[in-house]
Amino acid sequence: MMLLVSISLISCGNSSKVKAESESADVKEDFKTFLDKFTSSAAFQYTRIKFPLKTPIILMSDDGNSEKKFPFTKEKWALLDKETLTEERITQEEGGVYVSKFTVNEPAKRVFEAGYEESEIDLRVEFELMADGKWYVTDCYTGWYGYDLPINELKQTIQQVQEENAAFKELHP
Repeated sequence: MMLLVSISLISCGNSSKVKAESESADVKEDFKTFLDKFTSSAAFQYTRIKFPLKTPIILMSDDGNSEKKFPFTKEKWALLDKETLTEERITQEEGGVYVSKFTVNEPAKRVFEAGYEESEIDLRVEFELMADGKWYVTDCYTGWYGYDLPINELKQTIQQVQEENAAFKELHP
């Protein structure tokens, strides 16, 4: 009899845990709330990026005739602050117009792009709402690793990114 009561209590406990987990997945994270936290905490930001990102870093090989691909991993990620992901349009003194905005604004997908008008983008970040009800970065293109970056400068560029990340972490742990 005691065994039956124990099994009954355990199974009730497990079903309430499963129910709580499924209910939490039904509650979808608000994108603005997510983005505020994402841009103000390095630790949180790292937990919300699906590494390696979908698109690898592609650089021209030293011979100039072929491409070489590198997985976009955590060590190469440049932490993004609120200012970087702010929608704005800035006219430069020399006449160029820098535009940063969300170009896709769907319920389960957001894409942020930034760059000079009539030029290639400097930054493209894809956010997706996953099955767990949380937003994640799933892909990114950044000017840090532009196609024109010589392969022999990749290691130095990664080091620069890591130095900037250290400064970000000081302000936004």
